[in-house]
Amino acid sequence: MVLNVTTLHARWLGRVSYADADALQRGLHEHGADDHLLLLEHPHVYTLGTTSHLEHVLTPPADVGAELVRTDRGGDVTYHGPGQLVGYPIITLPEWRDGMRDVVAYVRELEQVLIATLAELGVTADRRERLTGVWVREEKIAAIGVKVARGRTRHGFALNVDPALAMFEHIVPCGIRDKGVTSLRQLLGADTPDMLTVVDTVTRNFAAHFGHTTVEHQHVTDFRHAERAYDTLSVPKTPGGEPIRLLGRLADAGVDVPVTDGSDGAAFRRPEWMRVRADLGTAYRETKRLMRTLELHTVCEEAGCPNIYECWADRTATFMILGERCTRACGFCLVDTRKPLPLDVAEPARVAEAVATLGLRHAVVTSVARDDLDDGGASGFATTVRAIRARTPATTIEVLIPDCKGDPGALDVIFAARPDVLNHNLETVARLQRAARPSAGYARSLALLARAKHAGLVTKSGLILGMGEEEPEVHAALVDLRAVGVDIVTMGQYLRPSAQHLPVVRWWHPDELAALGDFATALGFAHVEAGPLVRSSYHAKRAVDSASPEMAGTAAGA
Repeated sequence: MVLNVTTLHARWLGRVSYADADALQRGLHEHGADDHLLLLEHPHVYTLGTTSHLEHVLTPPADVGAELVRTDRGGDVTYHGPGQLVGYPIITLPEWRDGMRDVVAYVRELEQVLIATLAELGVTADRRERLTGVWVREEKIAAIGVKVARGRTRHGFALNVDPALAMFEHIVPCGIRDKGVTSLRQLLGADTPDMLTVVDTVTRNFAAHFGHTTVEHQHVTDFRHAERAYDTLSVPKTPGGEPIRLLGRLADAGVDVPVTDGSDGAAFRRPEWMRVRADLGTAYRETKRLMRTLELHTVCEEAGCPNIYECWADRTATFMILGERCTRACGFCLVDTRKPLPLDVAEPARVAEAVATLGLRHAVVTSVARDDLDDGGASGFATTVRAIRARTPATTIEVLIPDCKGDPGALDVIFAARPDVLNHNLETVARLQRAARPSAGYARSLALLARAKHAGLVTKSGLILGMGEEEPEVHAALVDLRAVGVDIVTMGQYLRPSAQHLPVVRWWHPDELAALGDFATALGFAHVEAGPLVRSSYHAKRAVDSASPEMAGTAAGA
């Protein structure tokens, strides 16, 4: 089966929840046109296909630390978990006849991909008549279950590299009682290849069998399996002599970390185009006075935004709700990470008052991460949106939200408030995600944006550049954002908030950022902001007007 395409976007995503992976697949299926191959591991989960029988689940999943999820793929019950390589191809199948796709031929080709992969790794495998999957003698080593809609695929295959095979004993795998289950570890022992070797081998064989001449491949860096201890890393030290953990993560991600931003000469001194003139004029002082009077927090101050003078002089600000203390410690962010204080129930009303006083046509509301709250702070966003709408109905509202741990129920609370723009930042490229924001995830952020788009919202995301990423990786991140339907994207230069944060590894020249903006525009984003000082909320009203022309001019005020 050869497709009429040339490029495959392959992604090794590490450990991803089943719900996030499903949402990401659906987003790529709904909005993407290119072919993607998502490769990942799941936490312990049993999944039921469309022809499954509940009696094939022999032990309550919760008793063995697993989820139970119903899916729309074909087949019966199966298990996914750590040590198992799961592959989700989202590709467009060629027409077979009368607009139909040959799904059986597709499944047979997936089997052949896995058989060829196993042969390269030293295992002879084959298929069985009327038993979908890949077998080594009488034991299954790879399961397959797919869904094809509108000519594009979802779901896929699961190859047992080194999973806990005992987890299969709690089900009747694929509804087959008289066959066993095996793994590469069981067959090869100490010669079992590591997961990334299997990932690369699968990707290469998939591309060959499905006719992709180019593979654009991105890996997240998984620090769970890092061999080096941070206390032995040859990386910059704090003044007290201790290693900086975040720099260790950067080193593990393959970034050549400079000793300091300035000691290596002009290359790491702040260039002229990054210098900002402080404007402490009347409008700036009035905006600051208003924030102090209403006891409000802004990301402008808390995150040290370089555009604070421009924006406050223009009487605009990005409100930061849920307090000023964050439960996460991202390597690029200046926000306080001490234990959060209780929520202020009067805060939404004060934000609404500030919006009215400033006469904002477009209000941007963000927050710290509140992983200590059951809903991650989702209800705080919804309440603030309602308060602003009650006070100034013509104001459009943009929310810049944390991931709420990917909880669909919490995210639905925010979506139901119907903000005019749902913003969630991807922040950096796949390889650097865990170095820059160790409590978040590349797949989770893309899945969140896919969910928001499916809910009918205008979606927005942003990247901060200069922490060690390369241009092809930025292109790949932009491809992924657009493929899940993101409408607006921002890109700007990272500035190190303090010596305890990630260093600036590269200063992107304004011309380079402009070129990235042109690349993003060509991908089809409705609005792109790219420049040295661009941040998530920069020219936010202009962005929403571009992305949603029907909203332009509907809001009143200054």
